[in-house]
Amino acid sequence: MRKKTGVAAVALGVAAASLFATSSASSHGYTDSPISRQKLCANGTVTNCGSIQWEPQSVEGPKGFPAAGPADGRICSAGLTQFAQLDDPRGGNWPATQVSAGQSYSFRWQFTARHRTTDFRYYITKNGWDRTKPLTRAALDSQPFLTVPYNNQQPPATLSHSGTIPAGKTGKHLILAVWTIADTANAFYACSDVQF
Repeated sequence: MRKKTGVAAVALGVAAASLFATSSASSHGYTDSPISRQKLCANGTVTNCGSIQWEPQSVEGPKGFPAAGPADGRICSAGLTQFAQLDDPRGGNWPATQVSAGQSYSFRWQFTARHRTTDFRYYITKNGWDRTKPLTRAALDSQPFLTVPYNNQQPPATLSHSGTIPAGKTGKHLILAVWTIADTANAFYACSDVQF
């Protein structure tokens, strides 16, 4: 009886240590250039955002986008119901960062906890997409316009990538940034509204 109790206690201790190690190594981040919806909520520019206003760094969901990852219509929230306000198009009226088609832009991430990284990918909506509806894969160009491999390295607290925004875009669009974590099953998602 004592042996069974001891084995159970050791197993419980190993499980608890694993959970602690996972949570203490958790990573978090968001884009602030172009400013993401979660950061607009956190800084008070946009109101009625729910709990994302206190944790803009926590939009974490399954990785593998676009083949896997959050469901259509729930991409901006990474499929997390507590952040559903990020999927609400608000009639297409989210504040937008001014950008120029075919021009270089510096995309910037802020990390509150850093993690080994596979890559960063940036997608943009197609011409003619409906900005009054939640984001779907069909609304995005099929390939990222910028991919930055990160070779399982850990990013610094702030990281910028320079890339060219696709030519031929006009009006309002949405840029989806995906930060893929190397040693977990997750990625972080950030939706940024832009105006050409």
